[in-house]
Amino acid sequence: MDRIAAYAGSDLGAEHIRDLAPQPSLGRARAALESVSEMQGVLERNPGWSLGAIPNLRETLAKLGIEGSVLEAESLIACSVLLRTSRLAGRDLSAAAVDLPRLQPRVERLASERSLEKRLVGTFDEAGHVLDSASRELGRIRRTLRGRRSDLVRQLEVYARSLPERVQVPEGSITVRAGRYCLPIRREGRGAVGGIVHDESATRRTLFVEPPAAIEPMNEIRELEIGEAREVHRILRSLTDELRPLARSLTDTLEALRELDSLQARARFAISHGGSAPTLAGEPAASPYGVVRGRHPLLVASGEDVVPFDLELGEGESVLLVSGPNAGGKTVLLKAIGLISILSQSGVIPPVGSGTRLPFFRSVFAVIGDEQSIEASLSTFSAQVSNLEMILREADEASLVLIDEIGSATDPAEGGALAGAVVQRLARQVRLTAVTTHLGSLKALAAESHKIVNASLEFDAVALEPTFQLVRDRPGRSYALEIAARLGLPRAIIEEARERLSGEVRAIDDLLRDLETAQAELDATRESTRSRAARLVETENQWTKRWAELQRREVEVESAARNAAERYLLEARKDVDRAIERLEDRYAAAASTGDDGTTENAAREARDAIERGIRESRDRKPVPGNTSPPPPLQPGMDVRLRGTRRTGRLVELRGRRVVIEAEGLRLTAKDSDIEPVGPEESDAQDAEERARGSVDRSDTGHHPEIPVRLEIDLRGLRVDEVEAALLPALDAAVVADLPWLRVIHGKGTGALRARVRELLESDARIPGYRSGSAEEGGTGVTVVEFQGA
Repeated sequence: MDRIAAYAGSDLGAEHIRDLAPQPSLGRARAALESVSEMQGVLERNPGWSLGAIPNLRETLAKLGIEGSVLEAESLIACSVLLRTSRLAGRDLSAAAVDLPRLQPRVERLASERSLEKRLVGTFDEAGHVLDSASRELGRIRRTLRGRRSDLVRQLEVYARSLPERVQVPEGSITVRAGRYCLPIRREGRGAVGGIVHDESATRRTLFVEPPAAIEPMNEIRELEIGEAREVHRILRSLTDELRPLARSLTDTLEALRELDSLQARARFAISHGGSAPTLAGEPAASPYGVVRGRHPLLVASGEDVVPFDLELGEGESVLLVSGPNAGGKTVLLKAIGLISILSQSGVIPPVGSGTRLPFFRSVFAVIGDEQSIEASLSTFSAQVSNLEMILREADEASLVLIDEIGSATDPAEGGALAGAVVQRLARQVRLTAVTTHLGSLKALAAESHKIVNASLEFDAVALEPTFQLVRDRPGRSYALEIAARLGLPRAIIEEARERLSGEVRAIDDLLRDLETAQAELDATRESTRSRAARLVETENQWTKRWAELQRREVEVESAARNAAERYLLEARKDVDRAIERLEDRYAAAASTGDDGTTENAAREARDAIERGIRESRDRKPVPGNTSPPPPLQPGMDVRLRGTRRTGRLVELRGRRVVIEAEGLRLTAKDSDIEPVGPEESDAQDAEERARGSVDRSDTGHHPEIPVRLEIDLRGLRVDEVEAALLPALDAAVVADLPWLRVIHGKGTGALRARVRELLESDARIPGYRSGSAEEGGTGVTVVEFQGA
């Protein structure tokens, strides 16, 4: 426990850890582990947190309980430290008290007397002296005392200078002897000065004399000093009387802080080795045993690099029989098994991983080491037998038994037989027995009883070095002959020794060697498979990233194509507008000849188709993931301009350019700007057009949906009809987020233009408008510009 106690912040906390012992009940053992786990959580959330100084005030608090006692300044200062530590610890831990059900009762025992703490702190300076400000009377006495002392020193200095040179001591100064101010003079001047001699120098040539003139002032100073001491004592007594009613509370606080310091030390130990609190089970006879990544606590505490072990015992398995070569770690494993259980039941989180499950043992028996004794006439074997007899008599189903090298130090045949009988008895009688052995006969016990489990610690047969890896269900070889050969015994001796082995022993040794070889090959295969799986996962992650990048690039390419198509359609619209202007001139001329304007209507319908293409291109979202190659372009196939939803028919291929017929118009585009469409998509497009046409032509009384257009023509309307025609077009343009709307009202008398601009001025959705440019129609057109244009 000393290594854990080193994490404590006080002697009291370290003492508490050294006093730890296995708890007498399962409930108390669980509560102790849960308390440490809660403190571990506090420290992990606040790594820099510490409990603070905890002075050992046991004797002081015992004295405080005696009526009339007065504590010294040092003890009162220590009480202020205790109160401060208690207050701060209570504050810090109370903040998380809801999450700390095990620590909360200790927190509630912490005293908090802020005013008394401040009084104590304000009474003493850093050296432990009572401050002048502790009381008004003390301040007055000390001011007077300082003044009287200064006056006396000046008086003595003047008197010393007035003495003859034969009396004066060169470079002598006023000094204090026996609490009195004295003047140094030569011995031969004693009669000239008079007064009281209080001391002399080491050479006896100088006397320290209190002159007659200084006696009375010094008596006054002495009276003031007595008054000062009396007032200091009164202050100490007053503070003690204030603390006395808290004697029991402070004693309880001190014990609570002692426990908290012990808990934080155990929690820091757990954090240092990365351990997790094991689960303690109820009935040992039926509870499971499983250690995950267990390590020897002492080796961990010393900072050594320890190979962890996993040990799982199933239902009914009660004996672990560990075999293997010397110096392979068997005894270390045995001790680790015992220490992990003992520490857990003592409220210390052992170096084990999450998921560890342990039975609650009511007793632990261990036979480890050589206990031979000349006085008791006990040999090694006799001592072991004596211990085995005691274990068989007292151990039960709630016991843990640890036996190192059972049946050794006697004839191997008889020792093996005796050890086998003892192990079989322990398997029936004790919850868990861990045994180490070199006896080959014991390795066969696992075949006789399902309660006995073989185990070994791996040994590198090539390097002849232990790996300390625990292997369940496989006995270990002793490697005695191999190690002897490595240490230099003649080969002939080794071979003769091998020949002397019985056939059964050689067969078992060969079998174990084959098992080790097969296990090594299996481990190598498993490692290779694990490595390949890791590489496959890495490759899969790389391909996943590349696939995501390809999809991202596909979206970017399709978006760029859509933007290119929109620009293409906008340019086409300008061409159509110019054609319409030319057709309008022709229409004016044809009106006189009876032409019905079908040419102009066809041009306007073409322009409307282009506008729909612009809107659909803007609305369409890319669909990533389609990476199959498109079919080659051929005349007659249905195609779509990339970035739009409008389809048409491919009429002609002209090298890298194509001619498309859509809605009565023929367009020329690059072959990279179009894509084939399937028959289902084409049929759906036709159905949509037919449905939209039927709605537009219906005369059921329902108003058709206002189409979204970049242009509205108001020519031919009366002024009072403008609002009904213009406002729906503005609504549709705002909803579709169009950049502009071209309103054609003609020039004429200017009445239509004035009404249009009146309506635009009153509409808050419209930030501005302007007259059309020469290409857009001049003053016969008003261009409405929306937000974001």
